[in-house]
Amino acid sequence: MARLSVNINKIALIRNSRKGNLPDLLKAARDCEAFGAQGITVHPRPDERHVRYADIPELKRVVATEFNIEGNPAGKFMELVLQTQPTQCTLVPDAPDVLTSDQGWDTIGNKAFLTEVAARLREKGIRVSIFIDPDERQVEGAKAVGADRIEFYTGNYALMFPENPARAVEPHRRCARLAQEIGIGVNAGHDLNLDNLHYYKEEVEGLLEVSIGHALISDALYYGLQNVIQMYLRQLR
Repeated sequence: MARLSVNINKIALIRNSRKGNLPDLLKAARDCEAFGAQGITVHPRPDERHVRYADIPELKRVVATEFNIEGNPAGKFMELVLQTQPTQCTLVPDAPDVLTSDQGWDTIGNKAFLTEVAARLREKGIRVSIFIDPDERQVEGAKAVGADRIEFYTGNYALMFPENPARAVEPHRRCARLAQEIGIGVNAGHDLNLDNLHYYKEEVEGLLEVSIGHALISDALYYGLQNVIQMYLRQLR
C-alpha cells in the first residue's frame, strides 16, 4: 500500500486569512495523523502565504509520522530544512511568484546544483526526493545526482484522466518501471483526488507515497477531515 502524506498548506492558508490561530495548524497535523495519515507535508514559500517558516520547528516537534518539507532549495529554505531535519525533503523548482508547482526539475541541466544539495541533505540523514516530470531522462538524472526518490508531477495526468486514463498514466507507468530497475523510489503528487487516485496507484508499479493537499482539504469541507482521510486511504489499498 502506498503511504498517504497530507499536505496541510491549505489549512495554513485559511489560518493566515485572519490574525488569530484558527484553524490551529499543529492540531490539524496531529488530527490528520490520528485519523490515519501516514505523513505530513508542508511547502513553505518565500512569501509565507501558506505554511510559515516559524511553523516548521513546531510541526517537527508534534509530527509523529513522516515529516516531508517541499520547496526550492535556496538560501533560507535550505537553512530551515538542515536545522529541522525532517524525514524527507522534496526538492521543487518553484519560482518565487509561482501560484503552485507546475513542472519538475531538469535533473540533467541542474546536475551540479542538485548533486550538491542532495549531498548536504543526506549528510543530515534526510531522505531526498526530487520533483520531476515523468520522463526517463529525468529519472536517470535524479538517480545520478544522488536522490533517494523521485516525485512525479501528476498535474498533467489529472488533466488528461477524464478523457483517456490509459494515455494519461502511460509515461508514469513507464518511468516507474525504470525507477525500480535503477533503484530509486517513487512518490507522486499534484491534483491527485478521489476520482483518479486508485487508478494511478494500480497502474504505477512500486508507488511508495502520495502527497495530497488541495483536493483532500476541499473534500473535507463536505465530508469532514476524518472521513476524507479514510476515503483516500481506501483508494490506496
